[in-house]
Amino acid sequence: ALEGRVTRSSSHHRVPPAAGVQDENVDGRIKDMDAEGRDVDFLIPGTWATAASGLPDTTLTEALYRSYHNYIAAYCQSYPGRLKSMILVPGGNVDWAVKEVRRLRNEPWVAAVWPLLPEGKPIDHPDLAPLWEEMNDAYLPILFHSFFYEPPYFPGYRDIWGNAVVARTAAHPWGAARLLSYLIVGQIFDKYPNINAGVAEVGHGWLPHWVIRLGEMIRYVSGATPPLKYAPIEYVQMGRFRCGAEPFEGAAMTKAVIDILGPNVLMHQSDYPHGEAHFPDTAQMVLDWPIWKELGHDVLTRHMAGNAEQYLRMA
Repeated sequence: ALEGRVTRSSSHHRVPPAAGVQDENVDGRIKDMDAEGRDVDFLIPGTWATAASGLPDTTLTEALYRSYHNYIAAYCQSYPGRLKSMILVPGGNVDWAVKEVRRLRNEPWVAAVWPLLPEGKPIDHPDLAPLWEEMNDAYLPILFHSFFYEPPYFPGYRDIWGNAVVARTAAHPWGAARLLSYLIVGQIFDKYPNINAGVAEVGHGWLPHWVIRLGEMIRYVSGATPPLKYAPIEYVQMGRFRCGAEPFEGAAMTKAVIDILGPNVLMHQSDYPHGEAHFPDTAQMVLDWPIWKELGHDVLTRHMAGNAEQYLRMA
């Protein structure tokens, strides 16, 4: 159906990343990190992890996720302070998810949990309460990386009219916006004060518009949501929800988000070793933006490190 509409993705890299860093070449990754000035990498698995949420047999999904946990523990073990990842848990078997979080919560590589929900299951489904209780006790945040061509798909995925560029443009911010909305109106943030949430590779310019609009819709569509402790924008401003900042959105967009939402929201992300990174120049490219002269060194430090350190239980 997409014949003639899809080509291979391009790359911004000035030099290629070391070979095999997405497989077993951990020393090559560390050398690349040193070359670019990245102190810590947060590792996210490929699209198989989300696609596995569509398997009808959850025991197969669980085996895949357990295998990833074993692999990533071995990958990170030589550099426990510099390499982090997340626990993958299936939304289709909450009992297994709780046991896996309990088993791994104190491992040095663990910095977040990614609940991978089967299509049609919302993040505020009551069946997930035991998982939230376990994560709340462990101060573990939710991590969400969006998806667009694999299960569980994204909101409105049947309405894209067939072009992969439009689908990818819509999918990532759209999925993150829905997640944030239900964390708020589903009272996850209110009920579980130790659970924060973050999103990666979904853009960031959408965020101020979305929480402002969500706040007005809560007011306007009276009675459709339960009473909340804060306005949507306030949850974000206080750091309950953090968003990876994609460098391609640029300095002006980044400053606008910080001006509206404050300095506690955005986290630098490089997309290394994928093609949207400008390896080995991504970090320096952001550091050189003129906006930091006005925003100040503290805001820059939060953007490049501090917000992510707090979100990932590293501070």
